[in-house]
Formats: sequence, C-alpha cells, structure tokens
Amino acid sequence: MDLYEYQGKQLFSRFGIPVSDGQVADTPEEAREAAERLGAPVMVKAQVLTGGRGKAGGIKGPASPDEAEGHARAILGMDINGHVARRVWIERASDIEREYYCSITFDRGAKQTLIMLTTAGGIEIEQVAHDTPERIASLHVDPLTGFQPFHARRLCFAAGIPAEEMRQAADILSRAYRAYVETDAMLVEINPLIVTPDGELRALDSKYTVDDNALYKHPDIAAMRDLEALDAQERMARERGVTYVKLDGTVGIIGNGAGLVMSTLDVVAGAGGTPANFLDVGGGASREKVTAAFKIILSDPAVKGILVNIFGGIMRCDIIAEGIVAAAREVSLSVPLVVRLEGTNVEQGKDILAKSRLPIIAADDLGDAARKIVGQVKQAA
Repeated sequence: MDLYEYQGKQLFSRFGIPVSDGQVADTPEEAREAAERLGAPVMVKAQVLTGGRGKAGGIKGPASPDEAEGHARAILGMDINGHVARRVWIERASDIEREYYCSITFDRGAKQTLIMLTTAGGIEIEQVAHDTPERIASLHVDPLTGFQPFHARRLCFAAGIPAEEMRQAADILSRAYRAYVETDAMLVEINPLIVTPDGELRALDSKYTVDDNALYKHPDIAAMRDLEALDAQERMARERGVTYVKLDGTVGIIGNGAGLVMSTLDVVAGAGGTPANFLDVGGGASREKVTAAFKIILSDPAVKGILVNIFGGIMRCDIIAEGIVAAAREVSLSVPLVVRLEGTNVEQGKDILAKSRLPIIAADDLGDAARKIVGQVKQAA
C-alpha cells in the first residue's frame, strides 16, 4: 500500500525523523487557513500516489495565504499521470542549502534490506544511477544483525556527507530503518533530504510503501488507505476479497494462485494476446468469488474475452465448474469464454461445463487455452 506524502511524514514524525510543519487541505479555503496558521511563505503540494508532481505543476510556492488559496484551486482536480489530486499538503517553505537522497527497500535478489544514500538528491534516483552511479553509496543489511552504527558511518563516508552533518544523517538513517522494520514497509524513501543554511537535515518529501500482507498488524496504517484513489475494478475486488491488478490488454484472466495466474499471463502474451488484468481468486475459490471475479473483469470495457485457468486442489473442479456456469448466467456473459480445468474431479467439472449449454470453450491445456482465447478475441475484433 502506497502512502501519500503527508501520511508518510506522519509516520516519519512518529519515529523522530525531522519534517517541516504542514497541514492537509481539501479545499482552497482550507489551504488559505492552513497557510495563515503555519505562517507564510508556504508550499502547496498535490497529494497523489505518483511521481512527477513538480513537472506537472502540482507543487507551487513559496506562497502567501492568498496565493496558497489560488494555487490550491488550480491543483485540486488536476490530473497528474492518471491520478487526480483531491487534496493538497500545505507546508511551511524551507530554505535549502543542499539536497541529499536516502532510501531503504527490500532487495529480492539478495534477500536482504538495501540502503542507499547519495548527495545527489532532488532528482530521480534512476537518473543518478544512470549518469553518476559512483555517487550512490549502498549496502545490504542482514535482517538478523539489523542496522548498526557502523553501517551508518560507512554509508556517510562513502556518499561524501560532510563531517559536521554525519551525526544527523546517521540518526535519520537509523530512525528510517526502524520505521521500515516496525511498520513492515517495502520502501521508505526521502528525496530530498535537505540541508538548511543552519545545517539542519530534514525530510522534505516522503515515499512510503507498506506490505499489504502485514496491514492486519497495523490497523492505523490500514486506515490510511484511500479507497477513492483506486480504480473501480480494484475497489470492487478489494471489497470482495479477490486479488486484482488492472493491466492494459483485452484478455481477462481468472486463476487460482498467484503463480498460476502469472504463468497464464505469460502464456497469453506468448500466444499474441494482451492480458487485461491479474486476478487471483485464491486456492479455496468459492462460487461467490468466481462470480465476483467475472463481474470485476466485465466491468472493464476493454475486456474482449475471458480465460479461466483453474487447478482444482483445495477446491474441486466440479465445484469450480458450477461456479463458472452460475457466474456466466448471472452476468449475462457477452464475450468469448475459454476454460481450462485441471486437478481433482476434472472430468466431472468438464462434464458440468459441457452440459450447461452455455458458449463455454473448453481447453485441454494452458497453451491450447491461450491460443483459443487469443483467436476468439482477434476474430471478434
């Protein structure tokens, strides 16, 4: 789950990472009131779950209260990379001497936490890595050892942090690591980590991602999720307890198990199709979940055909087949449907599909299923 900047900064404050004073505003009038309370000049920053706000005109200032109201009026409702700004963060403007960058994330290849620090802050880390990779100091942290003071010193020396700022930088790194571990985060990023003319280090921005699978341990963070920011299909999927990710293609995919769905996407792409989604109904898929899956996929107007790839293990194929038939009837299926079943009671499942008298196309294996649905979609086009 990605957090907005202001939510990430709330967590930063909880762990003692210094941030600038600020206040959320949902209307231009609230933006003016916030600017008056904070004391001008202030920055007006769009709150969206994407980067590139500054280039898109989503960050304005320094501003007076009158100007803050005007900037908020221009920013609220703005589309930034497909995300609509529905609130702004009014923050006391900061004098900036230098800008650094630091981040903590999980390196799946190394199976360890990766910490990065560079004095080339304020720009995208990908650009720094491409243009001047030697400026990025990084190290992996063994989860059993945790982040130690010598890690901080090594990073600061390697990144070229001035001696007079090392203690502050090391303290911020240590607190950021603690936040990363204790909130089950996947990413904690500060860009820029500014240095004021007085030599104070402060987090001027926040990118914070928490592992969805750990949210049950953090109800306060789970409550930060902005359901209105999700598209209609993702919101519907979350309400119905299925895992769904919207993609850009035309072939709707339903499977049970993340690995099975991922392989289905690959095989469909290999057959010349373009997957419209990732949808996992889970290992214990019920009739209700299968019906919900069809409704979610068919609510996407880009879907021109559906491929169901089910392995009957925990849930038998005959039960799944009954769910598919019931779902197809309930949603008044209007696009081609290809079904591949395998596993427990597979013959009974195929028999149920055949006797349904619905235009369901059976497939012998995944490759056959992919070829059939891609062919159907191209024929319909």
